[in-house]
Amino acid sequence: MPTHTMRAVRLHEHGGPEVLRCDEVPVPEPGPGEVLVRVHAIGVNPPDWYLRDGLTTMPGETESTVGLPVIPGTDMSGVVEAVAADVDGLAVGDEVFGLLRFPSFNGSAYAEYVAAPASDLARKPAGIDHVHAAGAPMAGLTAWQFLIEVGHDHPSPFQEARHRPTALDADTTVLINGAAGGVGHFALQLAKWKGARVIAVASGAHAPFLSELGADQFIDYTKSRPEELVHDIDLVLDTVGGPDSKRFLSTLKRGGAQFPVLPGDFDEEETMKLGVTVSSAQVRSNGAQLAELGRLLDAGTIHVAIDSTFALTDARAAHERAARGHIQGKIVLTVA
Repeated sequence: MPTHTMRAVRLHEHGGPEVLRCDEVPVPEPGPGEVLVRVHAIGVNPPDWYLRDGLTTMPGETESTVGLPVIPGTDMSGVVEAVAADVDGLAVGDEVFGLLRFPSFNGSAYAEYVAAPASDLARKPAGIDHVHAAGAPMAGLTAWQFLIEVGHDHPSPFQEARHRPTALDADTTVLINGAAGGVGHFALQLAKWKGARVIAVASGAHAPFLSELGADQFIDYTKSRPEELVHDIDLVLDTVGGPDSKRFLSTLKRGGAQFPVLPGDFDEEETMKLGVTVSSAQVRSNGAQLAELGRLLDAGTIHVAIDSTFALTDARAAHERAARGHIQGKIVLTVA
């Protein structure tokens, strides 16, 4: 059994990367339906820095569920150390990865041990290491639930209609904005897996990386405006969001769709006039979908790109890297 204390990175206050503190805290006890995981690597995701900055209410929730101090983080890969009596199918020593308790801020993954709901976990693909596995859950599941299958019936906080992925095949052209980032690089590979033609939009430095992942066309947004270059697109997946997101609507053919991963600013009249759909999903933990993604990772059909790794105790530097932007793939924390 593990020692009774562990190192964990916690927020005692909100602010910049400097508020991330390494503390000695008790090892959590797995509750019903949970396993205790000895963490080997942790994926760094936008909700981690939103929480650090002071966002404590998840979209769709009416009030904050966060009490300080709090351990951030949702993505991890590690080894099962203990199993609650009611958990079947997982045993001590199994290698697992997962997106924990999302959407919520209760993942507590920036730590040496974490109590994880068994249903949020999948077996780590044998063909990849813990660092790559830890980079996959949130970004991979976001791409999967937007593009392949939502996989749940929970209402979205962003819209009343249920999100419906566009069918992707050889007759489909997909434009991905922010294609080099965590969600973007998975979305590109999943669209290629389905046979679609993919136009990748990113800054020039990412061109070789994106062509290696299979992009059919690359647009450097620092030099050209995608909306002036391409038209008749079936689907735009925008991982960047913000008020500029609506400029992509003019690239779509009638009947096309734009999926903003982050809330954008859209005018319902304009979308109706163009005859297009704007639709969004909220990513949720899903062990069964992660297992499907795991099989593609194991087969080498899709790959996790690692931007950089930092020791858990150096989480501040990882967040400083995130703040500089232009991330290629995923930032991951490692636990020695």
